[in-house]
Amino acid sequence: MRYHTQLLKPSKLFHPPAVALILGYSLLGYSLLLPNEMFASSAHLVEESPVKIVLSDNGTILVDFGKVSFGNIELRPAPGKEGRITVHFGEDFKDGGVNLKPPGSVRYKAATVELNGQTSIVVAPEADKRNTKTMPPPHATTILTPEEWGVILPFRWVEIEGWPAAFSSDSIVRRSAFSKNWDDFAADFISSNDLLNQIWELCKYSIKATTFASVYVDGDRERTPYEADAYLNQLSHYYVDHDKQMARDTFDHFFTHPTWPTEWASHLVFMLHADYMETGDKQWLEENYERTKSKLLLERRGEDNLIHSVRGQTRPDLVDWPPSERDEFVFTERNTVINAFHLRSLKLMEFLAKAQGKTAEAAEYTALYANGLAAFQAAFFDEEKGIYLDGVHTEHSSSHANFFPLAFGLVPEEHQQSVSDWVANRGMRCSVYAAQYFIEALFEYGNAQAAFDIMLADNDRSWKHMVNTGTTISYEAWDQKYKPNQDWNHAWGAAPANLIPRFILGVHSMEPGFVKARIRPYSVSPLNRAMGKVPTPLGPVEVRVRNTPEMPFALSVYIPQGMTAQVEVPLPGGSGGIRYNGKATKSQKVDGFAVVEIGEGIHHFETIRMVQKIITAPKPSTSTTHTSALGTN
Repeated sequence: MRYHTQLLKPSKLFHPPAVALILGYSLLGYSLLLPNEMFASSAHLVEESPVKIVLSDNGTILVDFGKVSFGNIELRPAPGKEGRITVHFGEDFKDGGVNLKPPGSVRYKAATVELNGQTSIVVAPEADKRNTKTMPPPHATTILTPEEWGVILPFRWVEIEGWPAAFSSDSIVRRSAFSKNWDDFAADFISSNDLLNQIWELCKYSIKATTFASVYVDGDRERTPYEADAYLNQLSHYYVDHDKQMARDTFDHFFTHPTWPTEWASHLVFMLHADYMETGDKQWLEENYERTKSKLLLERRGEDNLIHSVRGQTRPDLVDWPPSERDEFVFTERNTVINAFHLRSLKLMEFLAKAQGKTAEAAEYTALYANGLAAFQAAFFDEEKGIYLDGVHTEHSSSHANFFPLAFGLVPEEHQQSVSDWVANRGMRCSVYAAQYFIEALFEYGNAQAAFDIMLADNDRSWKHMVNTGTTISYEAWDQKYKPNQDWNHAWGAAPANLIPRFILGVHSMEPGFVKARIRPYSVSPLNRAMGKVPTPLGPVEVRVRNTPEMPFALSVYIPQGMTAQVEVPLPGGSGGIRYNGKATKSQKVDGFAVVEIGEGIHHFETIRMVQKIITAPKPSTSTTHTSALGTN
C-alpha cells in the first residue's frame, strides 16, 4: 500500500483564516519541476523566490531565501546579457554576507559561470566527493539525487559578483528539493508560549527540508541513511505530514545497506511497529515481519538471558553519538543500554506476532522477554542507589543507563518515580538523538514539567539554543563545540516535531491504524493555551488546551469519523473531577488523569475543582466540621 497527499476536511476547531495565519505562507504560485521516481515517495524541485535582496556599493548582490533548503538556483538575466559571474552559496552568514569559511561541515561553495545571452541558466557548484560516493550492498551508502537536477546543496544565502545589469526578485529563483507528497497544511501547532511555537516551526520545517533525498538521510555531510536517524525521522514525519511511504522506502533500504551500531538494528523493529500503529496495514507488516527477526540481537544472547558485547563483534555498541555525549558511560561485556534495546525489541515483536495471529511465536517472545527482564533487573539495578548501573562489573551510573530503560517500560513500578527524578535532576546529559528517549521518559513517568523545562532551557543543550542561533534546520548536535564537524541540517535533532503533538497536545495511536487514539495532554507551564492539528490515516485529530492559572483545565477535541478515543484529562491543583460537554460526568481516575472513552465528533472537557466548605456546628459545641464537595465552577 502506498500513501499520497490527501486534502483534509475543513477544520472543526480551527477557523480557516487562523490556519493560514499560523502557517504564515502559502504554496500558491510555486512551480513544480522535474519529478523524481527513484523511490515510491520521491522528491521534486520547487521554485522559491527570495525574501530579501541587498545591492551593495561594490556591485555585489546578496540574496536571502529566508530558510535553508537543499537545492540550487536558476538565474534569469535579461536577453542578450553576457559576462562571467561568480555565485557564492552559503549556509551561514557572517559580517553582512555569506560566511566564506564556516565551521565544520557547514556548507559554503562557489561557482563561476558565463552568461551567454540566454534567458536563464541553472547554477550549482561542483559535487561534493564524500556525499556522492556510493557503495554496493551490504555496505552503508550515499543516496544520490537525480542527475537532471544538477548538484544540490543546503544554503540560504547567495552572493553574486559581476552581474551585468539590474537585478530584482524576477532575476533568480531557488530550486529546492522537497518530498512531492509534502502538505504544509497537514499539521498545525500554536500556543501562548512563543518559544515553543518557534521550536515547533523549526522542527517541522527540518523534517520537510530533509526529505530532499526521497529517503531519510543523516544530513549533507554523508547523505547516508542510518537506522536510528530514520526512526526518529519517521516519528516526526508522521506527526507533521501525511506521507507514510518515505519511511517504508527507507526501511527497505536497510536490508541491503545496513549500518554499523548495535542499537541501530533494534530501530528497524521500532520502525516496523511504528508503521503498523500508524497505518494498521497488516499486509505490509506480514511482508516485512520475517526479515525483521534478524534485528533482535538473539545471536548475542547468552545462557544468562543477557546480550553480550565482545571485542571484534560485527556491530559495535554505540550508546550515544558523539562519544562526548555518553555521560561517561562505562562499556562492559553485559551493559544496560544494549540489553534495554533488546528487551524493547522483543516486546514489540511479541505485539506484532499477536497482531498476525502467530500465537506460538508470540509466546516465545513473551518468554524471552520475561526471562530477559528478570536477568536485566538482577544484573543492572542497584537496590542501594535505587538506579541502574551502566553494566556488570562497574559501579558507574550514567543517565543513559536509566532513561533508556525508563522510556522502554522496563523499570518496575515501585522504582519508576525515583529513576525518573534522578535523570530529570541531572538535566540534558545526552545528544539530540538520545534526547528523544530522555524527554519521552520524563513525560511518561511523572516529570512532565521537567521535560518541558529542559526542552526550553536557557543553555546550550536545548532547542531554545537552536532557535537562538538562528538556524532554520535542526542541528546534528546541540552546539558546534560538542561536535565540531556537525551538519546544520540533521533531522534527528528535530524531536519536538513529534514530542510537541504527542505530549503537549497528547495525541497517540492507541490501536493500529489510529482506529483508537489516546488524547493525553500534560499540564505544564508557562503554557496557558495550545492548539493543534495532527494528521492520521482517518483524518486530522484536533486539540485545544486551556491551562490558565486560577481557571479549570479545559480540553476540546475533534475526533474524525471512524475513530474512537481514550481521553485523559489532567487533574492539576486539586481538581476533583470533570465536566463533559458542560455536564459533570463520571470518569476513571488514573495517575492524576480523568479517563473517558469517546467517539467521533467534537468534545469539550473541563476540570471541576474540589471545593472545601467550612460549616459551623450549632452551639454549645465550639468545634467545626469540614466537608468537601465537588464545585460547580
